[in-house]
Amino acid sequence: MQKKIFVTGISTEVGKTVASAIITEALEADYWKPIQAGDLDNSDSHKIERYISNANTKIHNNSYALNTPMSPHASAEIDNLTINLKAINEPTTKNHLVIEGAGGVLVPLNEKHTILDLIKPEYHVVVVSRHYLGSINHTLLTVNLLKEKGFNVSIIFSGNEHPTTEAIIKKMTNVPVIGRIEEEPYFDPNVIREYAELFKSAL
Repeated sequence: MQKKIFVTGISTEVGKTVASAIITEALEADYWKPIQAGDLDNSDSHKIERYISNANTKIHNNSYALNTPMSPHASAEIDNLTINLKAINEPTTKNHLVIEGAGGVLVPLNEKHTILDLIKPEYHVVVVSRHYLGSINHTLLTVNLLKEKGFNVSIIFSGNEHPTTEAIIKKMTNVPVIGRIEEEPYFDPNVIREYAELFKSAL
């Protein structure tokens, strides 16, 4: 059965792209980042291409490639655009599909819509949670909102282990934890492949 996994984070810079690469590699899935804001020469799609080593993954084009690394609504404004949800069409594929969001679930796309509006009912949502002061609150808010909307949710922890934080998040969200991506000195296809093997059974 085809799996469609939407990867979101509790904030920005929490490790969504590395998590997306690991899931993509584990499932030999296709990858799609609907909206890229900034870093167009070294976008998340470019990073995925460098990280994965299987031969089945196809990387699909962004629906919007915006020039400025800001919230999509603001980045689009600078490019004299308004993001239109009707222009964001999931790529057609028979393969599994990993979809990477931008920032967190309530990041605005325009004056009415947020990243949450890109998540379809059939998507399984993976929330990447990284420990920092305030991260428990951000994780609980994100997971609880997604659960309220009826989504199947799992968590990946990113960074060094923080037992008290992780324990309370597990207890209060009661959703599956796929695993943790450690604070590695670097990520390359070998490291990504090791995590892919580790996480495969939980996906």
